[in-house]
Amino acid sequence: MKEEDIEIAIKVVIVGNGAVGKSSMIQRYCKGIFTKDYKKTIGVDFLERQIEFNDEDVRLMLWDTAGQEEFDAITKSYYRGAQAGVLVFSTVDRDSFEAIDKWRAKVEEEVGNIPLVLVQNKIDLVEQAVLEPEEAEALAKRMKLRFYRTSVKENLNVEDVFRYLTEKYIERTRSAEPEDNATLSAKIGIFNTTGPSATSQQTESNGNDNGSANQTIQLKPVKQRTKGKKNAFRCTIL
Repeated sequence: MKEEDIEIAIKVVIVGNGAVGKSSMIQRYCKGIFTKDYKKTIGVDFLERQIEFNDEDVRLMLWDTAGQEEFDAITKSYYRGAQAGVLVFSTVDRDSFEAIDKWRAKVEEEVGNIPLVLVQNKIDLVEQAVLEPEEAEALAKRMKLRFYRTSVKENLNVEDVFRYLTEKYIERTRSAEPEDNATLSAKIGIFNTTGPSATSQQTESNGNDNGSANQTIQLKPVKQRTKGKKNAFRCTIL
């Protein structure tokens, strides 16, 4: 397989309590829009965006998971195969801040050690803040995670969050031991975008099998592509 014939695909899960801005974040990043209306996510939503990173085509598949406990049994299964994650809490919701350790544990229980980033959203509401800046910084330091303060409403630092995760994921896969192309494609989310194998499914990459095949989330490329046909801003909703 030639290097120019592959496309990197990264499954990213966005987790945190309800109403912290997870859905708004991926809507802003993928579609460039923001709405103040809050609509509770039922189960899981999915959007994707095509970007170029260091002259490589990268497809970010963003999974927005419900933050309410009643959906926990549903959403945890969608963590399977995730290759990066965003832990989100809100400036105006202390419970969401205190729940971050729980959310990290849930993700790592399903997929192990993957690149993660800690995000404090709604910093435009600083006058209503229920935690001190030093508390958030201390949490990031304790968890040894990159920390971003974002405002989805003002589109502040949202791009940086996902670009950082893209960089860390590619850095990790490039530093891994060389493997044959077939193994690499199945393991790190690279799709062949030319020839008959372009429709092959992505297998989960970082999680344990931990059960039967019907528990595995299989992903397919939405569209067959070849490098050179750029489409840097495309979203798909399931």
